[in-house]
Amino acid sequence: MYVMEFRHSGVTRTSRVVRMSLGMFSGSKYRCPVQDSLKALGYTPVSPPPGRREVLGQVALRPLMDELDGRRGPGAPRRHRLDPVLENWTRHALRAYDSAFFRSDGDSGLSEVARPWTYRYPAGADDHRGATEYGITVWGRCLASADGTVRELRLPVHRSGAHNVPADGYVAVAALVTAEDRQSGPPDHVRVVRFPAAGTRPELLFAGTPEEAKDLHRTHGRHAVRALLDSAEYRPGSACGSCPFTAGCPALMRAPGLTGLSGKGRPRRTWSPTDGREYAACARRSRARSLRLPTLDAVERSPAAERGRAVHAYLAARHRADPPVPCSSDIPEDWVPAGFALEERELLIATAQLRRHAAVCPLHRVLSAEDVRVEPTVTMEDPAARVVVVTDPDLVYRDGGSWVWREVKSTSRRFTGTSNLMETYPQLALAVLMAGEAVWPGRSGNVRVEAEILRPHGASLVTLDPSSPAVRDRARKALAPLMAAWHADDSFEPQPGPECAACPVSQWCPDAAVRTGAERHEP
Repeated sequence: MYVMEFRHSGVTRTSRVVRMSLGMFSGSKYRCPVQDSLKALGYTPVSPPPGRREVLGQVALRPLMDELDGRRGPGAPRRHRLDPVLENWTRHALRAYDSAFFRSDGDSGLSEVARPWTYRYPAGADDHRGATEYGITVWGRCLASADGTVRELRLPVHRSGAHNVPADGYVAVAALVTAEDRQSGPPDHVRVVRFPAAGTRPELLFAGTPEEAKDLHRTHGRHAVRALLDSAEYRPGSACGSCPFTAGCPALMRAPGLTGLSGKGRPRRTWSPTDGREYAACARRSRARSLRLPTLDAVERSPAAERGRAVHAYLAARHRADPPVPCSSDIPEDWVPAGFALEERELLIATAQLRRHAAVCPLHRVLSAEDVRVEPTVTMEDPAARVVVVTDPDLVYRDGGSWVWREVKSTSRRFTGTSNLMETYPQLALAVLMAGEAVWPGRSGNVRVEAEILRPHGASLVTLDPSSPAVRDRARKALAPLMAAWHADDSFEPQPGPECAACPVSQWCPDAAVRTGAERHEP
C-alpha cells in the first residue's frame, strides 16, 4: 500500500492508473501539492465533503473552451449557468483568440484535432507506486497541419506577465504530450503557445522537434513528475474550498462555528476578508474578482493603492531577514521595491510612514528567525457553515511564550481611535476569531492581536485580546454583515452607482454605471 494512505486518512485507492493533468505542473500557489498527488494516483475520499454544486460557473476559461469546442460541432451541455460577467468575458476572450490566431484569409494552416492530446506509458512490473499505467492530459486547443507534420498546443490563461511565468517542468510536460500523442503519426515540429485571453499577444513557450521535446522532458519534466506524485507538502489555502479530501487532511485546521453560519443546502465556499470587502462594495464585483478576471490598472494601481502595497512589500522584505533585524528610521532613498512606481507626493507619505514604523517594529522583541512568520497563510474550515476561511496576516511573531498576530495598516488620514477599528479593518475582526483557534508551534501563553496604524506623523499600536468574550462578540458583529449575505447569494447581482467608476473589474459588467471608452471591452 502506498505511503500516502498512512499519512492522509479517509481516502481509498480506486484506480491503479495514474492520471496527471498539465495544470498540476503549473506551480501555482493556489494549488495544494498533496491534493494533486492524491487525485493523480487514483485516490477518492471515503466520505466526500457535503455541499451542493454552485449555480454559476467557477472556471473563467471554461466557457471559452466550450465555445471553441462548439465550432467543431455540438458539444456537451453546460453544467453551470453563465452570468453577465462570464458572458462578457467570454465574448472578449473569443475575439482575442480569433485576432491572435486567424489570418485575414481564414487559413491558419492548422485545424483542431478530434481529441485532446494525451501521453500514456505502461508502468513497470515492480512500480513502487503500485501503478499499472501513467498518463498526462492537457487542457487547451490541440491543432495540427493537414499532413500531421506540425502540431500546436494553445494553452489559455487569463493574462501573462512577469507575475505569471510558467514553471520549467510545466513547459517540458506540455511539449512532451504534444510531441508524443499517438492519435496520428509522429510530427516533425511541435509548438506550445500560451494564449492570454485578456487580449495580449500569444507567448511561445516551446518550438522544436519531438526529440528536442523529449530532451527538455528529460531535463525538467521527469523531476516535475516525481515531485508531483511523491509530494508530501500540504498547502492549506483557497484550494481547500474545492478539495474532496479535506475530511482526512491533517493540515487543515477546523473551527466549528467560526463564521456563525449554517451551511445546510449551501455549496462549499472559500472566504477571505478581501471577499468580504468586495462583496460589501458590489456582489457582482465580488463575483468577477473570485474568477480572477483581469483588472483595470488605472483603478487597481491608483497612487494611494500603489503606495500602500509598496510600504507593505518593503516591510515584508525587511521582516524576512535572517537573523532578524529591527527596522530603522533611516530609510534609504531607493527603498521602493521593484515593480512599484510612486508619485512624488505618495513617495513622501510612504517614506514618512516607514520611519514611524521603526518605533513599533515587532522585531525588537524577536530572538530568532524561527519566531517570525511573514505573511503566513492561515486557513480554517467551519464545517457547520461549509466555508473555508483564508487570510494572510502581515506578520505573526513570538514574544516570549506568546504568539502575536500583527496587522499593519498604512493611511494618510488622521487616526480616529479604536472604537470602530474592527469595522474599519475586517482583517482584525477575523484575526480575533482565528488567533485563539490556530495551532502555534511552542505556544505556552495567550495569543494577542495587534493593529499597527501607520501615518505620516505617527504610528499607533492597538492590542486586542482574543480571549475576551466582549472583544470576540464585537468581532462577530463586525464580520456578520460581510459574510451572511455573501454566504446566501447564488446570483451576485450588481449594485450600479457612482462606485462603478472606482471598480477595477467594471469592464466586464454590462450594468456598470460608468463606461470609460477604450478602457472597457464592449460586448
